[in-house]
Amino acid sequence: MKTSGCTRGIALVLLSLLAALCTTTAKKQDIEVYSLTVDSKVSSRFAHTVVTSRVVNRAETAQEATFQVELPKRAFITNFSMIIEGVTYPGNIKEKAAAQEQYSAAVARGESAGLLKATGRKTEQFQVSVSVAPSAKVTFELVYEELLKRQLGAYELLLKVQPQQLVKHLQMDIHIFEPQGISFLETESTFMTNELVDALTVSQNKTKAHIQFKPTLSQQKSSGQQDTVLNGNFIVRYDVNRTVSGGSIQIEGGYFVHYFAPEGLPTIPKNVIFVIDKSGSMRGKKIHQTREALIKILDDLSPNDQFNLVSFSGDVTQWRPSLVPASAENVNQARSYATGIQAQGGTNINDAMLMAVQLLDSANQQELLPEGSVSLIILLTDGDPTMGETDPARIQKNVKEAVGGQYSVFSLGFGFDVSYAFLEKLALDNGGLARRIYEDSDSALQLQDFYQEVANPLLTAVTFEYPSNAVEDVSQDNFRLLFKGSEIVVAGKIKDQSPDVLSAKVKGKMHMQNITFQTESSVAEQEKEFQSPKYIFHSFMERLWAYLTIQQLLEKMVSASNAEKQDLETHALTLSLHYCFVTPLTSMVVTKPEGKEQSEVAEKPMETENKHRNFHSGYPLSKFRTAGNRRSRITAGTTGKRPSDVGRAGPPGPPDVPHHYPLYYHIAGESLLPDRLLAPSVLDGTFRSVDLGARDTFPARVPAVASDPVTGRLWERKASGRSTDLPQPPKTTSLPGTTAAVPAPIQAPPVILTLPGQSVDRLCVDIKHSQGPMNLLSDPEQGIEVTAQYTTEKAQFSWIKVTFKNPELQVHAFSEHVVVTRNRRNSAFKWKETLFSVIPGLQMTMDKAGLLLLSSPDRVTIGLLPWDGPGEGLRLLLRDTDRFSSRVGGVLGQFYQDVVWGPPAAANDSQRTLTVGDLEYTATRLLKLDYQEGSPGTEISCWSVEL
Repeated sequence: MKTSGCTRGIALVLLSLLAALCTTTAKKQDIEVYSLTVDSKVSSRFAHTVVTSRVVNRAETAQEATFQVELPKRAFITNFSMIIEGVTYPGNIKEKAAAQEQYSAAVARGESAGLLKATGRKTEQFQVSVSVAPSAKVTFELVYEELLKRQLGAYELLLKVQPQQLVKHLQMDIHIFEPQGISFLETESTFMTNELVDALTVSQNKTKAHIQFKPTLSQQKSSGQQDTVLNGNFIVRYDVNRTVSGGSIQIEGGYFVHYFAPEGLPTIPKNVIFVIDKSGSMRGKKIHQTREALIKILDDLSPNDQFNLVSFSGDVTQWRPSLVPASAENVNQARSYATGIQAQGGTNINDAMLMAVQLLDSANQQELLPEGSVSLIILLTDGDPTMGETDPARIQKNVKEAVGGQYSVFSLGFGFDVSYAFLEKLALDNGGLARRIYEDSDSALQLQDFYQEVANPLLTAVTFEYPSNAVEDVSQDNFRLLFKGSEIVVAGKIKDQSPDVLSAKVKGKMHMQNITFQTESSVAEQEKEFQSPKYIFHSFMERLWAYLTIQQLLEKMVSASNAEKQDLETHALTLSLHYCFVTPLTSMVVTKPEGKEQSEVAEKPMETENKHRNFHSGYPLSKFRTAGNRRSRITAGTTGKRPSDVGRAGPPGPPDVPHHYPLYYHIAGESLLPDRLLAPSVLDGTFRSVDLGARDTFPARVPAVASDPVTGRLWERKASGRSTDLPQPPKTTSLPGTTAAVPAPIQAPPVILTLPGQSVDRLCVDIKHSQGPMNLLSDPEQGIEVTAQYTTEKAQFSWIKVTFKNPELQVHAFSEHVVVTRNRRNSAFKWKETLFSVIPGLQMTMDKAGLLLLSSPDRVTIGLLPWDGPGEGLRLLLRDTDRFSSRVGGVLGQFYQDVVWGPPAAANDSQRTLTVGDLEYTATRLLKLDYQEGSPGTEISCWSVEL
């Protein structure tokens, strides 16, 4: 076995990175970050990432610099070092028990002892502070590795960029090498603006890609400020080419990795029982989001599927006596049932799970389960069992015995009250997996995304076979299920005297038949493939094998017996130490120059340790407190008391208030709690808007006071961008013979159309009659369809949905947020948060004003904008309308057919007739608000048409 040094870097699958440097003094620039680089090499899904930060102390006194990096939860740190005054202070990875001695010694000396904390849904934060002498320089370097996991048909690299100051040399480089070939590559950013686009370069060929982000100082600046605009996410998504073969075997440095994700297989019918917690603690937003997600999931069931619903609190209720086919009628009835689920009472998980198993057993005994079908139980709960059997170990035993290896259990833990360790073992004992659902505005989307991951089973009982004389030390080689959009990875060593060609068989069961895939790979050819030093880091496949093996051993430990657990732990620990991985079994000791033998310890956070802590609170504030010569950082979420668990079994009460819990930092052996809880806030830097191109608008601006076009109520535009009602003037009665001077309210139409090739200017469309969803635009040649729901009482669109055929993508806009669905994956974006997404054939941008533009070189540009006037709603914008084809149709699309304008009316030159096909409209010249430059709008004159 080759030895791999602990100073080596890492790979990642869901790479999430934040590099941030802070200081303890009021003068933020005393500690200057003059260089910050991120170098990530992704070779065959395994990423090696190096974060390097160089700082200098510009002050005349010693200052403290804090180095922070957010890395994925699935990643393992492999090395950290500081170079101070030419001396390197490395991190040493040790067995946790050995590191604990230094940890305890540090605590006894009154030093901070924790370096690695869970911070978000997918991230952990590494943080270390060091005192920097005047004019001295320090170099920080962190390395970590992770295997990218394929989910919903893509690998994702998520980088969180937040330097917190302008950096002279700021550069990110991502190199991707995939011998199978890159099938698609897309990028997305929440901080990119038009000024920063030039700093991003993306190059790609058949097997390689290079993404570089290198902004200059001027590009990093906020408009007119010296602060940086870089604060947000940068995401890279990609996938590789595949066939219906036995997968791809890749070989490097005496190790092999077998990737298996065949394309073109039919989906296996499934029998699914949804077990839904409706106890009192689910009351309010949780149960609302659960109902919303369940209704959407029911719509996604295949007609070949069977299903049933089990809801539980203290009692357990089944929707139907047995499983029913997912016909349109049954799904509609289930939707109605789901809509009526109310939350109250206790939590009887044991009886609910046993009822779900009994429903499947009964159907199986009656031979009602289709041959070759897959049976799934999906449990959603937000709390610990409080009624019936309440011992978690007994519940796990009861469910495992009842399931008997026949069905797969998936556990979804809603929020942080739930005992995640209990749910994880419940799932892993029964061939499934657990997932935490985070309490947030997109909780319903998280539930939908999880369902999409398991919605399409392709194979069951998947086994991998290799010649015994060719390989050894193979990782897990049998799997219960393979789902569409996922991937199975097997790795192992090549024996010294192995054949020149490595062959493999993959066996599995499809719906009605067994199937065997065969593949082979030339050892010499594969070794040659991975010789490019620019894209490959040394012995990456050996480290990939070690990473994968450790992860699988840690997972097996969850459901292993006590006797088996010790052997698994010993094996995982040996690999962790040999390959210098910071895992739950090891710790990294960081020695610093101050004081005598000062050291700190970084330990891998566990998901199960997160109970009663809200590490994802949207946008937390941070404040700093000094205790002697030590500094502690305290992070808190929103205020709000946690509902008592006593209410779980009691009568229904008021809706739950969203609650968050503070993060505790241990300083000198004590827990420091916040002085008070701080409401979350967004660090709202100034961003330049996306260039919308020239518009023919009148220069006059609407005054700060305007009126509601529906109610006539006055409202005032505030500096914050919000509007508020003003005191309304009293009604007056005009004297005989006089007319009261009441200005007509200036309306903002829901749609303003620019008609190409017309001698007249814009058309303002007001919708006066609407019933149900409307087809606004449909152009089959453009591959675009726009539908919407219009509320005539508010004169607003309540939602707008834009569907593209190529690429397959849907944008569903609501007044609260925008949901983008791509490859069955949902992403939610809040309005007025910048977005810059480039996927093959389409670009999505959103500026700080909230204008979302969907554009491509040969398509009509569609814009969506939240309305900031009274009420909540949406506006629709269209640009480049000359690109519509002759087949365009719809309520608005009709105006891009053969439109004929009649002459002005003889008695009134402000009216004209507009003929579209067989329809005739009266167009009236009126003053309207053009909202396309943002609220409160610009006063314009346009031709107004009522529909």
